[in-house]
Amino acid sequence: MISRISTIAFQGIQGIPVEVQVMVSPGRVGVQIVGLADKAVIESRERIQSALYSCGLALPSKRVTINLSTADLPKEGSHYDLPIILALMASIQAISSESLSKYLAIGEINLDGSLAKINGSLSAAICAKNIKKDLICPQSCGSEAAWASDSLQIIAPSNILELINHLNNKKIIPRPIKSIYKKRGNLPNFADIKGQKGVKRALEIAAAGGHNLLMIGPPGSGKSMLASCLPSILPPLSLEESIEVSMIYSMFGQTSYEYSFVQDRPFRSPHHSATIPSLIGGGTQVLPGEASLAHNGVLFLDEFPEFSPHTLNALRQPLETGECVIARANRKITYPSRIQLIAAMNPCRCGMSNKDEDVCIRGPRCAIEYQARISGPLMDRIDIRIAVPAVPASDLFATQQSETSEEITSRVLLAREIQKNRLEKIGSSLKYNATCSSVLIPIC
Repeated sequence: MISRISTIAFQGIQGIPVEVQVMVSPGRVGVQIVGLADKAVIESRERIQSALYSCGLALPSKRVTINLSTADLPKEGSHYDLPIILALMASIQAISSESLSKYLAIGEINLDGSLAKINGSLSAAICAKNIKKDLICPQSCGSEAAWASDSLQIIAPSNILELINHLNNKKIIPRPIKSIYKKRGNLPNFADIKGQKGVKRALEIAAAGGHNLLMIGPPGSGKSMLASCLPSILPPLSLEESIEVSMIYSMFGQTSYEYSFVQDRPFRSPHHSATIPSLIGGGTQVLPGEASLAHNGVLFLDEFPEFSPHTLNALRQPLETGECVIARANRKITYPSRIQLIAAMNPCRCGMSNKDEDVCIRGPRCAIEYQARISGPLMDRIDIRIAVPAVPASDLFATQQSETSEEITSRVLLAREIQKNRLEKIGSSLKYNATCSSVLIPIC
């Protein structure tokens, strides 16, 4: 008899259904896992045997074959522990084999039988909903998975014994409650910045239309602080956008019980020494990079020309298509990356070019060579470029109160609503001006 249960394999933030098949047969005693499993999956044999022993169960003295179907899809990660042990328990009749057919299970098992938190539980819940199955996941993942759908049935036990009792109808586990998101502390406010009315207006236009923006100015002119204030005037994430961002952060392991659902627009500011894998994504487990972690938010690159030209050019595809595609020998992983790029740079390497009181010792050559580090195709993708002058002393000591982020936000929200209505009238699914093609501009 073969016991079966569904689980998933992750490709990017998407879950691909996988069937775990377990067969106990006469033959040489041992546990064999097949189906293109990586080292973490192979090691599950030891964790599962110890967990069964902790629960008062044991594997039969027979040959146990575990197949992860389909066999041509690579299986990575420790989340296969739970579906494998459930199929094993069905094979030894500790639970009903028929009851497993309606579930998709994910989870890592500790040696004492408790279930550990895993990455990607929200993606797994959405996959379960799409294939019309219920979800079994660790208790620490339940509040995150609950955001996938109110109609999705979720079992979130803390250990194997709890799960066995639930499946045998001895003690029912209640459905987990959605995690209540704790918002970030106070964001930087435009009211705290003296002067720079023109730059503030440019940032407001960029926020309203979703435009990429480049600020060029000497050191100390406030470029970084101005950029850090941009999230305070951006519209809140919609539920669909929040789910997308939360799926990415869950895959990256940057969620916790308190912060399992992201509702603030991301603001990522990588150091200029960032490499292509750290910015676009990659590594042995093909994790998302900063461009994907800034999805539906802001990617701020300070000291723009100091980044490697190869690294900057890798941003051309995400800015054009809204996706980061990471190629491997046998597959391609795609992460969403609809970002608003905000960059800041000095006019030249020393920062003294175009400054009244100081003179760049290398003259025009310094600025030309420094700005040439940014390729033309990348600059073409930046809609707004603005000079940020040094703040005069009169502005620093001015007593007049600057406009607050709340006042600017009201205008940004109004502008977004106007754009949305205008684009809906012509039957477009686009949301704001920055995504409009040249064909739509005359119509709008």
